[in-house]
Amino acid sequence: MNWDQVAGKWKEMSGSVKAKWGDLTDDEVAELDGNREALEGKIQAKYGKTKEQAKKEVDDFLNEQ
Repeated sequence: MNWDQVAGKWKEMSGSVKAKWGDLTDDEVAELDGNREALEGKIQAKYGKTKEQAKKEVDDFLNEQ
């Protein structure tokens, strides 16, 4: 699955995003509205990850879908 597909189905995918990154609130996930860079930024802020680590986590998430 590519990010365009995730963004297009954001409401459906938000549950998977919450399951993967449980520290993100429902409101934060809704605010992301399918924006990959914003998701990576939230992962960095909430989990103390580097930009590269956050990007890899999102890539891994995509591969799991």
